[in-house]
Amino acid sequence: MGELESLRVFLAVAEQSSFTGAARQLGMTPASVTRTITGLEGQLGVQLLVRTTRQVSLTSAGAVYAAQVAPLSQGLARAAEETREAQGIASGTIRISAPLSLGLKVLPPVLSQFVTLYPQTHVSLTLSDGLVDIVEEGYDLAIRISGPPADKSTIWRKICQMQRILVAAPAYLVLRGMPESPDDLAEHACLSYRSDAREEVWELSKGVSQRNHKARGGFSSNNGDLLARLALNGEGITLLPRFIVDEYLATGRLVEVLQDWATPQIWLTLYYPPYERLPLRVATFSDFFETYVKEGSGF
Repeated sequence: MGELESLRVFLAVAEQSSFTGAARQLGMTPASVTRTITGLEGQLGVQLLVRTTRQVSLTSAGAVYAAQVAPLSQGLARAAEETREAQGIASGTIRISAPLSLGLKVLPPVLSQFVTLYPQTHVSLTLSDGLVDIVEEGYDLAIRISGPPADKSTIWRKICQMQRILVAAPAYLVLRGMPESPDDLAEHACLSYRSDAREEVWELSKGVSQRNHKARGGFSSNNGDLLARLALNGEGITLLPRFIVDEYLATGRLVEVLQDWATPQIWLTLYYPPYERLPLRVATFSDFFETYVKEGSGF
C-alpha cells in the first residue's frame, strides 16, 4: 500500500477511534487496517495509536502527525476530484439526507442505477423524518417533501408536486361510515402526522369552500409508513403522500376518502448548502434523480 493510502487509513482510524470502524468506512478488513497502521508506525519509528480493549486513541505523537497530514490528505483528495471534474468525470462521496419512507420506497433503484453509471462515486445516505441542518451536519444535499421552502441559508430545486390523499381501510369505513364532508371527520379517528407536539391540521378545499380539521385520534407519528400500517389495521383515517399508499390502493386494502377535497400543495425538493457552484458529483446526481422521478415515479 502506498504512503498516501496509508495516511488515509490512519486518518480514518483516528476519526473512528476504531480499527473495525475504519475498515467498515474504507471497505477493508480490520486485519488489513491493522497491518497498514503497523507498517506506517514502523516507517516513522513512532507509535501513533494506543490500542485498548475498548477503543483506539492517538498518542501525543499521533495527534501531532494527524494534525499535519490531514490538510495534505484533504488537499490531495480535492485536487483529484477537481481534476476528474475538469474531464467531466463525476467522482467522490455524496452525502445525502432523505425522508425514511422515500428512502425505502423510491431510492433503492435510483441508487443502484446511479452507481452503475458513475462507479467512481460513493453515495452515503442517511434516512430521517426530522429536519436536518444540511450545512451544520455536512450534507451535500437533502431530499425533502414539504411546503414552500422557508430556509434562506440554503438553495433549492423543486422536482415535482406530491399529491396527498386521505385514506382508510374498507373495514374501518364499514364500521364507522364513509365521511361525506370534512365536518364528518369530527366523528372519526384521525391518524396524525406530527414531528413535534403540535396537532396536525388538515387543510381541505373544494372550489371556494375551505375546511380545517384538527386530526385527533389514538395515534400520531412522524413516519408515513407507520401511519399507513395503522390505517391498514383499521385504526382510522390518515393523510399521506400518494406514493406511500399507492400499492395498498391498487389492491383495495386502503380506499380514498373525501376524493373531491384537495390539500395544499407540497413539493419534492432538493436542498443544497450555499454552494457558489454545485460540485459535479452533486449536479450529476440531481439531474439523474430528477429524470428518474419525472420519467416514471408516479408521484
